[in-house]
Amino acid sequence: MATIQDVARDAGVSTATVSRVFSAPELVLEPTRNKVMEAVIRLGYEPNFAAKSLRTLRTEKILVTVPDISNPFFSQVIRGVEEAAHAAGYSVLLGDTRHEEAREEQYAAMLRRKEADGLIFLGHRLPDTLAEMVAARGPKTPIVNGCEFRPDLAVSSAHIDNERAATEVMEHLYGLGHGRIGVVTGPLASPISSDRLTGVRAAAERHGQAGALRIVTGDFSIESGVRQTGALLDAPDRPTAVFCFSDEMAMGALEAIRQRGLRCPQDVSLVGFDDIRFAQYLHPQLTTVSQPMEQIGHEVVRLLLDILGDRAIALENVTLPHRLVVRSSTAPPPT
Repeated sequence: MATIQDVARDAGVSTATVSRVFSAPELVLEPTRNKVMEAVIRLGYEPNFAAKSLRTLRTEKILVTVPDISNPFFSQVIRGVEEAAHAAGYSVLLGDTRHEEAREEQYAAMLRRKEADGLIFLGHRLPDTLAEMVAARGPKTPIVNGCEFRPDLAVSSAHIDNERAATEVMEHLYGLGHGRIGVVTGPLASPISSDRLTGVRAAAERHGQAGALRIVTGDFSIESGVRQTGALLDAPDRPTAVFCFSDEMAMGALEAIRQRGLRCPQDVSLVGFDDIRFAQYLHPQLTTVSQPMEQIGHEVVRLLLDILGDRAIALENVTLPHRLVVRSSTAPPPT
């Protein structure tokens, strides 16, 4: 295998000049560049970009971790991340943590070993070792969160106002005349679940319906939507509307409604959250909260690039707009 010394000898230049042709070609005269590249082709030389990254301390790679790669919501956020990273000259490494702390630690170790320049995590936990980095370096730590905003993590983040969004869902249902509303939350350790539940309870209190709320806990999956909505519908005083904290759970809720011979929205109205691509193609079409998923991806990359470019002097938490999309899965309750 040809070495950089072989190329330099063949082209009649120094090894520093060969290196400069790859790292800063604009600093090398065109005739010299051409001689070097001809020697590279002739000898079959392959530059050692790993060595280059060791010298520059940059890999031009971004690590992104997601708690569940099968969730369509995350696929849209990742698309936004990849678009923004590619435009900035970065590659994206993707890690599926499956909500497991051990996996989160494995990906944290990759950042500590400098196998990536920065980390974007779309879950709600930050491994202890990375939390120590944040405590030591503050806003200059190349770690950014998307979706699961927690002030105590002390990292920049891009997200929506989940409490307000959930409140708007409840106001929509109360406006249609629903009193008995069932709620299928996500894991309550998740900030988005706790924030949405806060919005739900605040709206119920305002309408004097706190006692009529029926709350069960899911895990954002279709399966938990089937299971937990079924529990709500099997209760003696079943709700006339169900609010699921993800569209995937709402898809499961539709199945639970069908299994019991009920109709949506004639017997039970249904609302989801996220507005994934499938939401408008369900039957009935799903009323849901639309999150700007790709924009979240763009924003977390921008936040991370500001840190890597030494432009970030303080934490930045970006609240992006959401929208309640009313479709045919919600209607007034049965008389």
